Amino acid sequence: MSTEPLRVVIADDERPARQRLVDLIEHRDHAKIVATASTGREAVSAIEEHDPDVVLLDIQMPGLNGFDVVQSVGPERMPVTIFITAYDQHALQAFDVAAIDYLLKPFEDDRFYEALDRARRHIHLEAVDAARDRLLDLLKATGKVEGAGLDDAERATSQEGEGVPSSNGEEYLERIPVRKAKEIRIVPSSTVAYVKSDGPYAELHTADGSKHLIRESMKALEKQLDPSRFCRIHRSTIINLDFVESVEPNYNDRYVVRLVTGERLDVSRRRRDTFEDRFGLSF
Repeated sequence: MSTEPLRVVIADDERPARQRLVDLIEHRDHAKIVATASTGREAVSAIEEHDPDVVLLDIQMPGLNGFDVVQSVGPERMPVTIFITAYDQHALQAFDVAAIDYLLKPFEDDRFYEALDRARRHIHLEAVDAARDRLLDLLKATGKVEGAGLDDAERATSQEGEGVPSSNGEEYLERIPVRKAKEIRIVPSSTVAYVKSDGPYAELHTADGSKHLIRESMKALEKQLDPSRFCRIHRSTIINLDFVESVEPNYNDRYVVRLVTGERLDVSRRRRDTFEDRFGLSF
């Protein structure tokens, strides 16, 4: 991963909140502040002038709010965005505009650094993709490689011989291609114990304890996984039913699933009925 520090713009209309973000950033060697803003219009100007890697963007600001800032700059030109809000109802809207993460005030220092590290991982993956594409373009230009490129090759890998037909004729992923720094690694879906959402990515957790980040939404991935084997138990969690060791009733008529790998995962109230049907549960 690059050792260059992340270039960060901070946009928050409250001076104490802005100063706290400054202090948190200054305690990290791999990030530096290139500008701060106290209004939405200042945020737009700072983003356009400094072209930062990351923007910490308060949603409630005078003039233009955080979502207006995204619209003014243009979603395709926005840096990696971490929204900051005191209102939980803004969380879903934050993800609708492709924020990498959001921080709900008041937040702990560790939660802030978790979001910053997630942004750094996201930027690293984008940089790896861009560098690989440049190398492929160079190889094609010199006649060393034929074809459209790695993205097309990766799609072909996932589409040809990687699916297993279902009873209704649909194909589900049997092997999942995962981009790594110098290769595409193939992860058998049968080895995936569970999947957690990680912003716009999905993180595969395999039986051997490995983690693999793929650029896929949970909704899209859920459709590609065999429903006879996989079950979505939470907005942010999909489990492999083959790895379920036990199910425990929890508070407020919910369940906790314990996997053979040791993880304990919550079943949301919204998905409880589907989960009960899959296991024939009735506590």
